[in-house]
Amino acid sequence: KARMLKKIQICLCFFFVLGILYEISLLSGCFFSYMPMPKHFLTPEQVLNLGRSIIFLETTERLEPPPLVSCSVESAARTYQDRPVILFMKGLQNDTALDLNSSYTAFSLLSSMKNVFIFPLQMETVFQETPLLQWYNQVVPELEKNWVHVSSDASRLALIWKYGGIYMDTDVISIRPIPEESFLAAQKSQFSSNGIFGFPAHHKFVWDCMENFVLKYNGNIWGNQGPFLMTRVLKTICNLTDFKDTEDHSCQNISFLNPQRFYPIPYPAWGRYYEVWDKSPNFSHSYALHLWNFMNHNRKAVVAGSNTLAEKLYKAYCPTTYKDLIQNAELGDFTFY
Repeated sequence: KARMLKKIQICLCFFFVLGILYEISLLSGCFFSYMPMPKHFLTPEQVLNLGRSIIFLETTERLEPPPLVSCSVESAARTYQDRPVILFMKGLQNDTALDLNSSYTAFSLLSSMKNVFIFPLQMETVFQETPLLQWYNQVVPELEKNWVHVSSDASRLALIWKYGGIYMDTDVISIRPIPEESFLAAQKSQFSSNGIFGFPAHHKFVWDCMENFVLKYNGNIWGNQGPFLMTRVLKTICNLTDFKDTEDHSCQNISFLNPQRFYPIPYPAWGRYYEVWDKSPNFSHSYALHLWNFMNHNRKAVVAGSNTLAEKLYKAYCPTTYKDLIQNAELGDFTFY
């Protein structure tokens, strides 16, 4: 009996040590480099609590991420290999996650990446313990003109407030790591985007943005809860000035990053991503590129062999998406946007 009890104690100690090493590897980022991720065992909170997440949102009901969404997520996963990359999808339900692996090409592609997680977006849960919950309980989505955008604007604030990390729009292609922890992205001088930003958990600026979201809510004005919100809150604490060259600005420990970091091609010229360049830019001053999909009303797409700037970006920063969703699409009778 004594020998059996000793064996049991040794086994228990062994599993305890394994548990400790598992937790350490999760926190250190070694987990993604050296161990396969048992994704189906982890909840959104467990992944988010690891910290430093890269967060994407899909607030439409669609379940098949188009190539640009897939490219955005893949490029982030490749650029931030030691960080969780999370795509929250409103149309995804807990009981459909396993079925989607086999029925949707892009979903399966992204799910196979070791540091990519795809979870349902449950807004009521996301807004708990934030100023946004009361607003969410009172608003009527069916009567909202810009609900897809407004609900995304709110969700990104709540998630970054609670867990910290970096939020990115699903038309942002990552090309190198962002070195800043607390930052906003200038779309132009004295005007902030909300398409990409990062803060540690419980940062006062994000809380102030949520309060201003509710106080000055007007869902009929496009951007009022997004870039205009970020800009007006930033102006309450910072004296914004024009950018002279490629320098960044800083105010109260928040980096206001130069437009060249994410918007080297401004939105009036968004179509240039889908053109052939004599000499492609190297974007040496950029961390990521925003492709302005909202402006893409004519549904310009990346086509294999077109030699456009966008095709070159796909090949360089999301090669799996390019191969599986662009080249293979040429063999079928369907088109992705």
